[in-house]
Amino acid sequence: MTNLVTTDINDAGVALVTLNRPERLNTMTAELLDAAQNTFAALADNAAVKVVILTGAGRAFCAGGDLSKGPGGAVTGDLRGEAAAAQLRKYMETSMILHTMPAVTIAAINGACAGAGLSWACAADLRVAAEGARFNVAFRDAGLSGDFGGTWTLPRLIGFGRAREKYLLPKPFDADEALRIGMVSEVCPADKLLDRTFEIAHELVESAPIALRLIKQNLVESEHASFDQALDTESIRHSRCAETVDAAEAAAAFVAKRQPVFVGE
Repeated sequence: MTNLVTTDINDAGVALVTLNRPERLNTMTAELLDAAQNTFAALADNAAVKVVILTGAGRAFCAGGDLSKGPGGAVTGDLRGEAAAAQLRKYMETSMILHTMPAVTIAAINGACAGAGLSWACAADLRVAAEGARFNVAFRDAGLSGDFGGTWTLPRLIGFGRAREKYLLPKPFDADEALRIGMVSEVCPADKLLDRTFEIAHELVESAPIALRLIKQNLVESEHASFDQALDTESIRHSRCAETVDAAEAAAAFVAKRQPVFVGE
């Protein structure tokens, strides 16, 4: 069987993860989700990985769940009720891993991005889209309410009003609209998508590693913290960063008008 999720990690610590079911627009099945969950968890535990890029093979990023076996059939099989919900919840942990892993995650959206695939994209830290990418929340028209965390992540990207519109009145939208509403941060030609995404990844890798990791931790924790709690956390981590070799190097480089060289200490 073809590997449903492939991973390539370069020497800089950038991992390229590719959903590899192009003949079905990389739609989710239990087998693909098992592979994705194992892949995401392994990358989250790999301290050498600084950035994870998620993309799709062929003409789609991920068009959501595979509905060819009926609603939920490709993911939950013959399970019903609480057993089906438990199975789905297990697989939905993939969104949590993407959102909270120490590495910065980037969705390189190369084509169709719908349903649970859109939820995965929204769980990443950053999103870059190809000019021909097409988006659709799609759940309502499939008779479904939504999964993989999209009702939590999408409102935080585009605002609660727009997110309600996308869920309640779903219709396809293009990369330009995704950029306009703030769902993606950049749109580029399809043949330049991975090149541009790797440029962003290497910019992140070249930054101070301790600061980068703590910035992400701050952002993740702030989603559930009060302002007062966020200030407490920021003060502790910012002070810790100020005592690092890399912070001293950044200050010296600023004064000398040169590029800093970070060592992760």
